[in-house]
Amino acid sequence: MRIGIVCYPTFGGSGVVATELGIELAQRGNIVHFITYKQPVRLATLNNNIQYHEVNVPEYPLFHYQPYELALSSKLVNMVKKYDIEILHVHYAIPHAYAAYMAKQMLAEEGINVPIVTTLHGTDITLVGNHPFYKPAVNFSINNSDVVTSVSKSLKQDTLRLFDITKEINVIPNFIKVEKYENAEHTDCQRSLMADNHEKIVTHISNFRKVKRIDNVIKVFYELQKEIPSKLMMVGDGPERKPAINLVKKLGVTDKVLFLGDSNEIDKILCFSDLFLLPSETESFGLAALEAMVSGVPVISSNTGGLPEVNIDSLSGFLNDVDDVAGMAKNAVHILSSEERLL
Repeated sequence: MRIGIVCYPTFGGSGVVATELGIELAQRGNIVHFITYKQPVRLATLNNNIQYHEVNVPEYPLFHYQPYELALSSKLVNMVKKYDIEILHVHYAIPHAYAAYMAKQMLAEEGINVPIVTTLHGTDITLVGNHPFYKPAVNFSINNSDVVTSVSKSLKQDTLRLFDITKEINVIPNFIKVEKYENAEHTDCQRSLMADNHEKIVTHISNFRKVKRIDNVIKVFYELQKEIPSKLMMVGDGPERKPAINLVKKLGVTDKVLFLGDSNEIDKILCFSDLFLLPSETESFGLAALEAMVSGVPVISSNTGGLPEVNIDSLSGFLNDVDDVAGMAKNAVHILSSEERLL
């Protein structure tokens, strides 16, 4: 099958899942075309079964904001016609589902019918999509998709609560290709590069937005390191990075916290780790937590959104209420104070 995938080419979960899905589909013999404004970060190689098509948005002085949706719709039309793409799978409702619908209508006038699968990932529904400026378009795009999926039961419930949806929403959880992480376990992790032998390594991975509660990651670690010698690896980048660095300085733990920026080597980073922190205000799924778990790293997360569907309390880690820094720190100490529990 010839499949067109539209996603954000970023380090966020939606782009990662879309890319990994495309790679897996290509390995099964499908022809996959990634159509976006930049090559996805997890798309390391291109081959006969995987192609990337850049969406260019010409700058014009008349436009204060360049019309990406228009450029994307036109690109989709051209790619469907040129490569006989049979189906479009768009990740993230804004603006991808809307652009795909417009492309579908343009193609229909030429007698070409291309089904649209829309996958909802989270903030496209709960934060941005629910804004009055966007809500009518998001509602319309979802209802006019041929198939709609969400990455968790929680996100499906939020979508049905916030929008007037007439379309069936199928829950298909995010996935991890286990073999990739199993191979990482057999590599030399060189843990000594990150911490001394007597120290534990705690990790957080995100896009450093307010919703991730980056300050709570640092506060939990600050309480933890008082009782257990440890280092904190902060992986990712975003608007909360600078305030996080300032908080680390204020708490006097600069020598114990490493800001590593964005990385394509999450599997290698997780092989160092003893504990993963994800104290988000909300998560539709929590792909980073799943990546930690498949690497054998216990997770302490907030009990919100889709996280309870991923992180099973007292089995894969612990769940705490949002902003319960003391509770998260207590659970962190509980896990890391016992080698038996850690294993």
